[in-house]
Amino acid sequence: MESPASAPAPVRILTVCTGNICRSPVAERLLQAGLDQVMPGGFEVTSAGTRAMVGDPMQPLSGDIVRTFGGNPDGFVSRQLTGKILRGVDLVLTMTSGHRGEVLQLDASLLKRTFTIREFARMLDVLDERADSAAHGTVADDGGGPVGANTAFWRGVPARAASVRHLSLPADSSENDIIDPYRRSPEIYHQMEDELAPAIVSILRHARLNIPA
Repeated sequence: MESPASAPAPVRILTVCTGNICRSPVAERLLQAGLDQVMPGGFEVTSAGTRAMVGDPMQPLSGDIVRTFGGNPDGFVSRQLTGKILRGVDLVLTMTSGHRGEVLQLDASLLKRTFTIREFARMLDVLDERADSAAHGTVADDGGGPVGANTAFWRGVPARAASVRHLSLPADSSENDIIDPYRRSPEIYHQMEDELAPAIVSILRHARLNIPA
């Protein structure tokens, strides 16, 4: 039986927005819920804000969105993005291009592992549409068990995604961003949901298509 110290590390994903109370918490909780169904114990999703409302809970309308899609908003606490939080992260998914820049100011080594969530999802869609043999059906267990194989696969995903960036460019750069609904109407929260939900679906689909054998 493996000791906790020798157990394969999960894929560590960080979602980032400004206050860490509206957008990135929704992405965190919905990605975690969906990925737990794909590979229990295989993913650890957390979030932080570039100018966080430290200690605050998720905004109520964001919590409603999480519940609508089967996630759990309870117990969420906002935290400030720091270099320490970024250490050891396999993938950073930001809500806007501006947030991506702020992440890279803190840790430039994350350049090839940091994307806006919408651009990352479009890249995965391209990979899935191509059903590239390099990206599908090759996730073999190399002795680390399914979780280890899954982590090894996902550590290669950013490079594969970036390789098709030119095939996934939006018509307008604003399509890379998720609108900030903070202190705005319920309609803006619905717009945030409409922009964020398809990206989450694409990421979960890619995970399902690449469950380790």
